[in-house]
Amino acid sequence: MRIGRPGPLRCVTLGDGRPLVLFHGYGMQPETYVPMARLLADRVRVVIPAIFELPEWWTFGHAMECLELTFADQGVERMSVLGHSFGGGLELGFAARHPERVVECIFSDTLAVTREMSLAREFLSHPPGAILRMATARALTAFARSWLTHPAQLASAALWGFMDDRYDEIDVIASARVPCHVLWASRDTILSRRDGQEFAQRLRATFTVAESPAGYGPIDHDWMFDDPALFVKHLEQLGLEALSGTMPSTA
Repeated sequence: MRIGRPGPLRCVTLGDGRPLVLFHGYGMQPETYVPMARLLADRVRVVIPAIFELPEWWTFGHAMECLELTFADQGVERMSVLGHSFGGGLELGFAARHPERVVECIFSDTLAVTREMSLAREFLSHPPGAILRMATARALTAFARSWLTHPAQLASAALWGFMDDRYDEIDVIASARVPCHVLWASRDTILSRRDGQEFAQRLRATFTVAESPAGYGPIDHDWMFDDPALFVKHLEQLGLEALSGTMPSTA
């Protein structure tokens, strides 16, 4: 297996100020999240690395090395971190390895404590045809592009997400008292809300369920980019340092 020499990843960057790093969802592209990032770019610098575009083979350790080089290349030392779905698993891994570099973590409809058979049961409860019907044009376009350009990396990443045991990383972050928040769609048809609640409890994190405003349609798994204004509204209600208007402490 050729893993390849680590190097900085391609990034989409918007705005100026304190860095907010966004780890995108499985099969998505940094560009998928640009509408949401634009709503934050007047207050923070949003950095979105292409987390599947690793040199050659995808492994978790290789991804961590490439991310560290990416942040060095971008001049990012301490950061707030936001992860969506699969990206939340990478966020968790990075924060556990470098808690001193993380101002705060926000997880949206993320890979949580479930793994292996339980995660498989969740997938099988929504067969591929049903998942495709739930997907938006934006998600389908990104997913197709990712699989056409990086099929081996996505297959390897999926296996890691399926097998990875996240309990030790959760314990590290909770012990380091990194401020954490978990956001969940009111009707996540892909991942279990109960799983998210247990994840938040173990992290000592806040847990917020996004409810639909009056006259609004249901909020599902991909609301970060399907409903960017609503997602940013919920971010603003978390009391994040990134959006506070003051620089975070470097102590």
